[in-house]
Amino acid sequence: MADDSSNIDVLNSTAQSQLKSIIERVERLEVEKAEVAEQIKEVMAEAKGNGFDTKILRKVIRLRKQDRATRQEEEAILDLYLSALGEI
Repeated sequence: MADDSSNIDVLNSTAQSQLKSIIERVERLEVEKAEVAEQIKEVMAEAKGNGFDTKILRKVIRLRKQDRATRQEEEAILDLYLSALGEI
């Protein structure tokens, strides 16, 4: 940065305060996101230890996020494509 003291003058104190608040909130959320990711990793390790296929578990979770109509449409298109390729 060129001259930090002149750049600070560009933002008024309210804007500076808002900017600081936004950055701190995002930083806290990034920490929480990392913690949640670690917890998910631990649960998946537990599932794997119990004999479950984690790749399939992730697919089931992804599918459950979709509404039924969207999921059925994707499955129909997948079946169509596989059939066209002689895979079914």
